[in-house]
Amino acid sequence: MISKVDIEQAHNRIIPFIHHTPVLTCAAIDELVGASVFFKCENFQKVGAFKSRGAMNAALSLSRDQLSKGLATHSSGNHAQALARAAKILGTPAHIVMPRTAPEIKKKGVAGYGATIYECEPTLAARETTLADVVSKTGATEIHPFDNNEVITGQATAAKELFEEVPNLDCILTPVGGGGLLSGTALAAHYFSPSTTVIAGEPSGADDAFRSMQSGKIEASQSKTIADGLLTSLSPRTFAIISQFVKEVKTVTDEEIIAAMRLVWERMKIIVEPSGVVPLAALIKNKNEFSGKRIGIILTGGNVDLEKVGVLFQSV
Repeated sequence: MISKVDIEQAHNRIIPFIHHTPVLTCAAIDELVGASVFFKCENFQKVGAFKSRGAMNAALSLSRDQLSKGLATHSSGNHAQALARAAKILGTPAHIVMPRTAPEIKKKGVAGYGATIYECEPTLAARETTLADVVSKTGATEIHPFDNNEVITGQATAAKELFEEVPNLDCILTPVGGGGLLSGTALAAHYFSPSTTVIAGEPSGADDAFRSMQSGKIEASQSKTIADGLLTSLSPRTFAIISQFVKEVKTVTDEEIIAAMRLVWERMKIIVEPSGVVPLAALIKNKNEFSGKRIGIILTGGNVDLEKVGVLFQSV
């Protein structure tokens, strides 16, 4: 299992290449939920998302020979941008498979770092098949978005920073898609703040993690949510960690996600994407359970296609 030392070493490794993101509070949100909420703002991270941590750590952990052949992945956007950036920093090619429905802002971000984009149909099977073909032809090293120990270890550093800045949190909430951030957060809590409960938020239209926790086995993902960053299923690796260290997964509707996003935009004056506010939506929905507690929330990203903001808010 990933150790405390692994997380500490990963943090030291990536510090020169990431932002130490701020922790913000909002009196209006505290009053709304009846708790003290501390937001770890990874929407201010490099490439606009926490994914820079895991991608950078994984890339820096490769041998020189592996790096020379390039990096490859499949991603709907934030991990794609993060890996493209890591490849540019390290002077190696990046080959990124993206679903054709990925937000344009994320495609532009990937292209801006000089990566080659391979579009595919918006299914996991299409992504994996296309990536396998790309890796076969290029010899590039695959850096999976979440099913990779170095990625998980890098993601754990966000919660580590939060625990160091805000001690004695009663619980910490993150979104869950493939489970890389949630796994890393759970391990960080285990090692650095063992009294902190870990809870995940998930769209009800893509509630495979919730169902997996209920059934005790990995359930297939659905794809019916505006939170495009959370459309992937857990892997055996992330499910094993989550099953051991995460208390529960709470689901929210797209309407609740949009309401939470609007709240953050209007009251905190910062831009967050739908996937990033899912934990806040879960907190608001279940606020009676959290009354009087100290709550940490990781706002995971801020990559919103501003040309579609009107459509986004009118879509639910």
